Amino acid sequence: MPNSSSISEFLLLALADTRQLQLLHFWLLLGIYLAALLGNGLISTAVACDHRLHTPMYFFLLNLALLDLGCISTTLPKAMSNALWHTRAISYAGCATQLFFFLFLFGAEYTLLTVMSYDRYVAICKPLHYGTLLGSRACATMAAAAWGTGLLHALLHTATIFSLPLCQGNVLDQFFCEIPHILKLSCSGAYLKEFGLIIFSILTFFGCFVFIVVSYVQIFRAVLRLPSEQGQHRAFSTCLSHLAVVSLFISTCMFAYLKPPSISSPFLDLVVAVLYTVVPPVMNPVIYSMRNQEIKQALRKLLGHILLQHQ
Repeated sequence: MPNSSSISEFLLLALADTRQLQLLHFWLLLGIYLAALLGNGLISTAVACDHRLHTPMYFFLLNLALLDLGCISTTLPKAMSNALWHTRAISYAGCATQLFFFLFLFGAEYTLLTVMSYDRYVAICKPLHYGTLLGSRACATMAAAAWGTGLLHALLHTATIFSLPLCQGNVLDQFFCEIPHILKLSCSGAYLKEFGLIIFSILTFFGCFVFIVVSYVQIFRAVLRLPSEQGQHRAFSTCLSHLAVVSLFISTCMFAYLKPPSISSPFLDLVVAVLYTVVPPVMNPVIYSMRNQEIKQALRKLLGHILLQHQ
């Protein structure tokens, strides 16, 4: 039986069996990746360059765009290279690195979305205290806490996972290194330590989820008490984008990790993994730019400036 000391590489799930389909998947993934890079890159640049967007909400949006760029860059490039070069291999160190950065960025993004719900709560429910509660130092501290939480989450899980003895081969039924599929390779009973960490992560996930729900209950109650419909519409519009992003992120994650084992299959696991690793980084810039007039104006100004430079 192989153990972790004898494993030098893992074999990831092949996206297709034939060479033609592999190349098709490569070009499809490349298009998705470039769309995510373009969307999040434009959002980041617009927020950084436009002084009108130097507010707490857009500061957190800038961090979200950077995390989305990191998340999708952790998984898709390796999948694209494997499809292009007709291979399934990822080195042991490469798998550990990929898992670490994915958990780091993924955990930081979820924590940041929780912080952003607090930002919307203060803006709607305590507008007179907004500048005090969300000053520049407070925003930087909360963003650093989100990144730090993701880092701690990644360190604990990665160190535990890759200290487990592996006795069930080196084949992962996923297109990137993911905790459940690595655990399937561990020796009998060896995963109990990681199982405890997973329970803690689930409790933390639901704690953040409850905080977001309570924040939005308070927000909706405050908005419905506004005297004018125009004020209600304006308040709802500032929250709708964040609520859509949170809903997309949480729904895909919950389905990925809480679906019944009876409906699990390699194809379904692959589809669900694509939903929660690829779709949010691509869709988040679209969601935030569709209804946000300030972002639209900043993007028009940025694109106009770029076009002028090339004339």
